[in-house]
This record gives sequence, structure tokens and C-alpha cells, in this order.
Amino acid sequence: MATPKIVLFYVFTPLSDPEAIRLWQLALASTSGLTGRIIVSPHGINATVGGDLPDVKRYVRATRQYPAFADADIKWSEGGGADFPRLSVKVRPEIVTFGDPSRVRVDADGVVGTGVHLSPTQVNALVQRRGDEVVFIDGRNAIEGQIGRFRNAVIPPAQTTRDLLDFVDGGRFDEYRDRPVITYCTGGVRCEVLSALLVERGFSEVYQIDGGIVRYGEQYGDDGLWEGSMYVFDDRMSVDFSDHAAVIGRCSRCGNATKNVANFPDAEGRDLVVVCEGCLGA
Repeated sequence: MATPKIVLFYVFTPLSDPEAIRLWQLALASTSGLTGRIIVSPHGINATVGGDLPDVKRYVRATRQYPAFADADIKWSEGGGADFPRLSVKVRPEIVTFGDPSRVRVDADGVVGTGVHLSPTQVNALVQRRGDEVVFIDGRNAIEGQIGRFRNAVIPPAQTTRDLLDFVDGGRFDEYRDRPVITYCTGGVRCEVLSALLVERGFSEVYQIDGGIVRYGEQYGDDGLWEGSMYVFDDRMSVDFSDHAAVIGRCSRCGNATKNVANFPDAEGRDLVVVCEGCLGA
């Protein structure tokens, strides 16, 4: 029996015909029997798909044949096609919906004006060198930060990615303008834009984690600066990097420690909350 796998990747690059790329990606993924979500825009591509390992490898090889995607940083994860309800391939104005495509400038090298990319090793070295002066800013939705985050991180009360643009423009993070700021998100895609917005705002020292939480967790597991579980946008809901991951989430009903995230009050609900299994079944 084939091993199931999930891959996620993004590439910021100018695409003159996103619809053609959408049709090509739809054909590639569907003929390989993959499920998941692929977003194409004039800014590039953002994809998370799963399936049997040989099929996923075939899809990755074919995707990399397109010159602009040849160097895509492919992140592999446990899971498979069963973790997604279907295959969705869409064209949108942005591959991450900040709500103002005109604010994002993209060239062949990616987003223009981003923060400095740091490897996980460089992240730790910066914190060791600068200590509490360093500020981690979570570039995800607030609920994601409830079950996992970098130690002492700033968790904005964002309900959607659009909120982050309002927070930057509204000065919510301005107290950190003269401190070293490290933005982070799941795989790095949201921080490409968030870090550029902070640079545009006049922040003096902006960084982002190359490969996001995924790459950091792969290298350091739960023995570094990361705490808790990483939220994911599929039926798994969260993943751990080791067998000793801390449980930092708190049930919104009873307050007990939990990493469980679910639609509540029932599976048909549209509000994701942190809720323990006991309260979910009550």
C-alpha cells in the first residue's frame, strides 16, 4: 500500500496568464488523484495537496518543469489526500488574501522589499545574541496562535489575514519599530507580505523565518523556541513536531489544556474554536 503524503509550497513570481496556470495545475493534480487547495494569482502560486507518495512526487516533478516554479521550496508532511474533502484550484487576486493586491510588488525574485530571510539556525543565533530585544510577530489568525507559538510572541487578534493589513496600517505594531522583529507563519507565505508591509511602514530591522514554522519545527522539534502544536488547514487540524510537544491551548468552555480545534457548537458550525474533546462531545 502506497504511503500517503502532503506537500505545501508557494512561489511569488509574476504570472501573465493565471487562468492557464490554473488549468494546467488542475489537470496535473486531478490526473494524479490528489486533493487539496491550489491558489493561482498574478503574484504566483500557493498550494497544499495530498495523495499517495508516487502520485505526489509525479505532481511535484511536473510542477517544477515550469521554469518559474523550478526552485519551489517543497515542504513534505505526514498525511494524505484523505485529509482534504476535495481538490480546489482557483484564480484569485492574491495568493494570500491581505485585501489589497496593489500593495504587493512581485518580480522574478519574489516579493519586493521583504524582511531578511533567516534560517532556523540564524533565528536561534539572533535570539541568543539579542535576547529579549527580539520580537516575534505571529502572521497567522489568532486561533492558530492559541495552540502553538514562538515563545513570548505577539499574537495579534486577527480573525482573517485581511486584519493584519489593518493592524500594520493602524499602527498596532509600531511600538516595535526600532527592535528586531521576526515574523512567522505556517510555511512562510503570509510573512512574505507581512514583512514587506512592516518594512514599508518604516520598521528598522525586519526578519522572516525561511520556510516558516514548518522548517523550524523540522530542525528543532520541541527543543527550540517553538511551543505547542502547529495548526494546519485540513482535517488533521494540528500537527506536533515531537512526542513531547507542550499542550498550551486552553478549552474555550472548561479551560482545560487541549490542542484540539474544531467547528463549534457542531461540525456544521463556521466558527473554529479551541475546545477539548470532552466539551466537544457534551
